[in-house]
Amino acid sequence: MTLVDMLGLAAATLTTGSFIPQIARLWRTKDASGISLVTFAAFSVGIVLWLAYGLLLRAWPIVVANVLTLCLTVAIVMLTLRYRRPGKG
Repeated sequence: MTLVDMLGLAAATLTTGSFIPQIARLWRTKDASGISLVTFAAFSVGIVLWLAYGLLLRAWPIVVANVLTLCLTVAIVMLTLRYRRPGKG
């Protein structure tokens, strides 16, 4: 593994892992009032584009990070839809 790969892996671990506390909070509190679906939808589209970019470059740190991040953001969107209170946009 090169230094560049290690840098990418460290960045991917930190940025991807940052979504885990949000998922845990949603799961624990069942309160999605602080989550913006528009933000997470736009973010998810951006992640899909980063994933495509990584695939085209054959850059495994970008691909792996974005597959994992996409899974986490989809989980946040699903939990938000599940726990959203009726009448709250």
